Amino acid sequence: MTAPSGRRERKKAATRQKIADTALRLFLERGFDAVGIRDVAAEADVAVTTLFSHFASKEALVFEQDENFEQRLTQAVTDRAPHEPLIPVLRHEIQAIVRHCTAKDAAPIWRLIDESPALRQYEDSMRRRHAASLATAIAADPDLAQTTTACRTIALFAVDAVSLAREAADPEAAVEEIFRMIEAAWEVTCPSRPARKTVSSR
Repeated sequence: MTAPSGRRERKKAATRQKIADTALRLFLERGFDAVGIRDVAAEADVAVTTLFSHFASKEALVFEQDENFEQRLTQAVTDRAPHEPLIPVLRHEIQAIVRHCTAKDAAPIWRLIDESPALRQYEDSMRRRHAASLATAIAADPDLAQTTTACRTIALFAVDAVSLAREAADPEAAVEEIFRMIEAAWEVTCPSRPARKTVSSR
């Protein structure tokens, strides 16, 4: 009985990917503003209603990994082993997202985004939403016991690390540098783990 459901899910995922791939190809060929939703639907051979059942807006077509990234960030918190440190887990997930965003085939997409005010606005809104979801997940973890301000701050730092690292000459090194600062800030605010004291050498 589970096979038909599995087939339906695979078909749904394939349709979503086809729409996203088609939209991106058209946007890169003609420009974001020159392509309409109906153009994408017609090229992908789906109804406009089908397109909107997968993507809430035209801008969302460019960020088809949006929900996946948000889920990965929150699951990095919720799926940790008991008492597993938070910051290394977040660093690992952000590093993976940065690798995706700096792949060779991603450069034309970022140029497309940079050239469109609507896409830049969507990206900014998306980052803030990801940070809010991550902050909620951190705040809900009883092992972390942080204030709302601390949770929101660390979440914002972690999410913004993606765009900061993406623009760096060495993205992976940038993630490591950023997370050293994030970890230091986290240790200062963590009530169960006081900040390290500097011991003078003799």
